[in-house]
Formats: sequence, structure tokens, C-alpha cells
Amino acid sequence: MNGARIFLGVSGGIAAYKAAALTSTLVQRGASVDVVLTAEAERFITALTFSSLTARPVYTSLWDLPERIPHIRLVREADVALVAPATANLVAKLVAGIADDLLTTALLAARIPRLLAPAMNEAMYEDSATQANLAALRARGYEIVAPERGFLAEREIGVGRLASEERIVDALERALARRRRLRGKRVAITAGPTREPYDPVRFLSNASTGATGIALAREAAMRGADVTLLLGPTLLDPPAGVQTVRVTTAAELYDAALRHAVGADLTIAAAAVADWRPAHYDESKRKKDAGAPVEALVPNPDVLAALGERKGSTFLVGFAAETGEHEERARKKLREKHLDAIACNDVRGERGFGTGENTLTLLWGEKDRRELGTADKATLAARLLDAVEELMGCS
Repeated sequence: MNGARIFLGVSGGIAAYKAAALTSTLVQRGASVDVVLTAEAERFITALTFSSLTARPVYTSLWDLPERIPHIRLVREADVALVAPATANLVAKLVAGIADDLLTTALLAARIPRLLAPAMNEAMYEDSATQANLAALRARGYEIVAPERGFLAEREIGVGRLASEERIVDALERALARRRRLRGKRVAITAGPTREPYDPVRFLSNASTGATGIALAREAAMRGADVTLLLGPTLLDPPAGVQTVRVTTAAELYDAALRHAVGADLTIAAAAVADWRPAHYDESKRKKDAGAPVEALVPNPDVLAALGERKGSTFLVGFAAETGEHEERARKKLREKHLDAIACNDVRGERGFGTGENTLTLLWGEKDRRELGTADKATLAARLLDAVEELMGCS
């Protein structure tokens, strides 16, 4: 942790006093800590406590040194952001995108790993609204350091006690390690479906939303990579701060991939590319009274094969969405398209599509494999990049 820059937010719960001991530990380990207190946190602990521990200014308002725009500067200078404790109110505001003070505004602007350590009464923590809010933040890339069971301020025993200092420091160290592994690396990621039109309003496509590729792009950026996301048509927003190239058809993705992915340090081809397109495109909308069309199809260019032929020193990862014989077909794709690794999953019944959970297995070599498990896509993105970084020898 020596030399790390940590943004520490403290929100207004009784566990705020524990943030002082945590700050002291981080400073003793060699970190520089910038502390932001909410107005409610100041009811429990003073700014003077933290400035004495850090030998740095403590920020409590958007109007502290406004000429330096602290809500932007603080998170751009930091390696990781942590909120400990994070109250139910703060969690709810982050889900809604409310930015009404320095802490929430800075977190909204952060493009670094963001960790939350919730602390609250058990009833509040287990309420469906809080659990839904935490799940939504996980899906957006926040890491949640779950609270522990123990003695609470209400003189009750239950879940809601701030995670131990040891667990919080361990989570910070893991986030810092991830942040550094891809620093300076150029990463290209393809995501989403393609659409193959046969008239101005109709097209062939699939159920992909691009959620997996977007999660991978966000995670790679948080690890310090220079990320280019080649994104097909989707209603999901790409991560802010990531260069995004919009495409619609497989042919457009093919051209964009040859421009942006060839020569990258790492390319992950997560897009669900249509294998076929209509042979004929009508300039006007086809009318129903003309009868049912008989559609001839022609093959699309093979984006992944083209990248495999040109990969050079690029570490190339593909995806195999299968409905049977998953590993056999994925390993065939791994060999034939000159991939370094491939992630495969079962998409029967459109499993794995959308913004919910997925199940992935990573394959490489002749027989090597790693189960990435079943999880939300932000978690799977982190697990996949952890494995890929090991295979690439990142340190």
C-alpha cells in the first residue's frame, strides 16, 4: 500500500468513529489518505481528528477550495475510493445518482475502483430496498465489503456492524493490486449484438444486451487500462471515460475491430455477432400484402477469426455462447481461431443474456479450465480479468 492514494468517504453513522482508526492504519502502511466527511458524519466525529491523522486537509463541502474543483480532483488523483461507513441513505442516493454533497458528487465522478462498507441496523440492512440498492451498485461495478454480525448501537445483536478493519484493508489491497495490473495496457472489447437489416425498419439480431462487454470495459478501465469498447446496438450506457465506438452491423464491427483491436495488448471479443445477413436490402419498408418474404442469407465476415489471424502479441479472448456440448465446441473455436483463451456459457432459453446473472467457464491450452461460477456480470467481469491477467503474466 506504500505510496497509494486513497479517497476515504465517511458518512453519518455511529460507526464513523471507526474510520479514524482505519485512517491511522492506512497512513502507517504508507498510504496518502484524503478524507471527505458528510455533514451528518461531522455530528459523530470532527474533521480535526482526520487532519491530525493524515497531515492533510479534510474536505466537508463542495465549497472547500472551489477553484480546485475538489469533487473531480480528489477522485482523479486517487487510486481507489472507499466509503466507511456507508449508511443506507448514502447507498440509496448513489443508486439514484443523487449528487447533493461533496461525497456523492465525487463518487459519481469517480472512474477508479469504488468500495462501500455498509453499517446500519440489521432491519435496515436486510430491508428489500437496501438489498436491491446494494445489488444495483454491485452491477455498476461497486465492491461491497459486507457488514458483520455483532453488537449494534441499538444494543441488539445482528448483521449490520461495520466490517472489521482487517477485511476492509484486505479489500483495499486487492483493489489496488487490480488497479495496477493493467496500467498502461491497451485493451479492446467488443460487446452487444449486431443488427442485419433487410429493410429500413426490420432486421435480424439476437437477445444480447452488451451487459457483459460493458462490465468488462468498466472493470478494465478501473484497473488502469486504456480501453476501447466496440459496442453494438443496445439500450445500456457504456462506461463513462471509456472510448466507445458504436457499430450496428457485423460488417461495421469487422472494420472497427481491424482498426482498434489489432495491436492491442488484450482483446476480449464478447459481442454476439450475427453469422448471416440478408442477401438483399430493400430501400423501402416491405408491405405485408406482398406476401411472406423468402429471405436468402449470406455469411457475415468472421470478426474473431480475422483478429486471430492478425493477433501477433495480442492476448485474444473469445466467447462461446452454446446450447449444447459447450466445452467441446468452445475448445474447437479456441483452436481454429487462434485464441489464447475462451469463455463459454450455456444460453439455452436465453440464459446469460440481459443484465442478470451469468455462468462462465474459462478455457485455455489443451485441457486447462477455470470455473468462474455464477454471479452478476460485474463480478464475473472481475473474475475473468483476474484469470486473464494471470495468464498474461501481469503483476
